[in-house]
Amino acid sequence: MTSEAQDQSTPLVAVASADAVLRHPEAGEHLLTPLELERAARFRHESGRIDFTAGHVLVRLCAARLLDVPAASLTLAQQCPDCGLADHGKPYLPDHPEVHVSLSHTRGVVAAGAGRQPVGVDVELAARGGSLGAVARRVLSPAELRLVEAAPEPDRAFLRLWVRKESLIKIGRATLDTLASVDLSDLPLDVPPGAPLRSRHQDLHLLDWADPEHGAAVAAVSTAAPRIVQLTTAG
Repeated sequence: MTSEAQDQSTPLVAVASADAVLRHPEAGEHLLTPLELERAARFRHESGRIDFTAGHVLVRLCAARLLDVPAASLTLAQQCPDCGLADHGKPYLPDHPEVHVSLSHTRGVVAAGAGRQPVGVDVELAARGGSLGAVARRVLSPAELRLVEAAPEPDRAFLRLWVRKESLIKIGRATLDTLASVDLSDLPLDVPPGAPLRSRHQDLHLLDWADPEHGAAVAAVSTAAPRIVQLTTAG
């Protein structure tokens, strides 16, 4: 990460290609716990293993930047609140319970966040297969659905709402079963490449941006205004 001074109360979020993350000077599979390595090895395709590893590295880099500590000093764990298993579920730092973390990965692209307030991030590729019709009706409110159907590019409009809602799930403000009751229709759907779009929903700060380099839509949400940090890779 870049090294300029920053307010430690500001949640940090980052997005990068999986390859770029793994070229970072602090990156490597040595950062992962035995359980994470075991989970990575379960992927049938090497690309999936790389995306998983990069996501789990990037979230450590964000937290290390927030705490001003080496990434290698951080242990990442997960636990499912429903079944209690430790091989999936919300990520956390056992040695730093005051820090909240979030991660997301899609094909070749990863995103992560860390903050002293709950923070959620999601990244999805703009090129998605299949029809959004059935899914949209399950997860969008009636007002959101009307906006998506009227948009010049309905798939992209839906994707923008989807990454926002996934971010809300990650901070505990929604579940997959309640997404349709969360109405974000007051937020703009058009997020052009370039500077991120900042908006508010109730007490939450939302940060949306389009990443043309990776062909991805990204969203981050927190009770404090998140800030994007850039990954600095090895030369």
